[in-house]
Amino acid sequence: MISEVAKDVPVTTAGGLEDGGIGTSMERISKAIEENSADQILAFYDLGSAKMNLEMAIEMTDKKVTLFDTAFVESAYTACALLAADAEESEIEKQLAELKIK
Repeated sequence: MISEVAKDVPVTTAGGLEDGGIGTSMERISKAIEENSADQILAFYDLGSAKMNLEMAIEMTDKKVTLFDTAFVESAYTACALLAADAEESEIEKQLAELKIK
C-alpha cells in the first residue's frame, strides 16, 4: 500500500523474529535503520515491546530517528504520502499529531 503512494520514499521494516514468529528484535530494527538510505528516519511501532526495542536501536545509531507514538499503519501511510509530496518536517509532525495514541 505504501509503495503505491510513495515509490521514492525509502521504507524498511523490522517486524517479526528471526524464526518467523511474532515480535521484534533490537538487532533487526538496528539493521533496518542502517540499511535505510535516508539520513533522517521516521519510526513507527505497534506494541510496547516494539517501542522498547526501537528505543534501544535508536540509541545505537548516528542517524536522526524520530519515534512517533501514533497509530502504526495510518501514521506510516500518512508520513510516506507527505514525504512523497515533499512536505516539510513540521507539516508531517502536525499531521501525525492527530493520530497520537491516547
